Amino acid sequence: MAAPASSSVWKFTRTQGTKDGESFAAIMKTADTAQSDPDFAGLIVRCAPRGKIDVLVALIRPLPPRSRPKVTIAASSGGTLTFEASMAAVGAAVLLPDEVSAFAAGKWQTTPSVSVVVRESDSEIKGTVALTGLREAYHSLLANCTQ
Repeated sequence: MAAPASSSVWKFTRTQGTKDGESFAAIMKTADTAQSDPDFAGLIVRCAPRGKIDVLVALIRPLPPRSRPKVTIAASSGGTLTFEASMAAVGAAVLLPDEVSAFAAGKWQTTPSVSVVVRESDSEIKGTVALTGLREAYHSLLANCTQ
């Protein structure tokens, strides 16, 4: 059975940076709502300065700006890793460490989905994101990153 179109599309966005003429490209995928907490929005993969790629977990309910949440990612194809993350803009996005970017660039492109758990003090937010179409979206993102 085919997945609904909305769950298989990575949405491309470009946001203005703080400097004049600066913009950032990103691809976003919303969570599988049937398998995710209401506070879990999805994943963001964005161009970062100096040719880096950032992977972020988007949340509905922001965490405190100085939080260092523990993030556990389990790939449906096997393998679970836990990282200490930091907060990005306004606390509604959890910035994952650089090694996670390597997964988005490689292994995740052939993985059906990932499950994510964000733990901060006594709260836990869980979500699942289908990775269908990541390879094409990722290559499109790279083509739109400004060097």
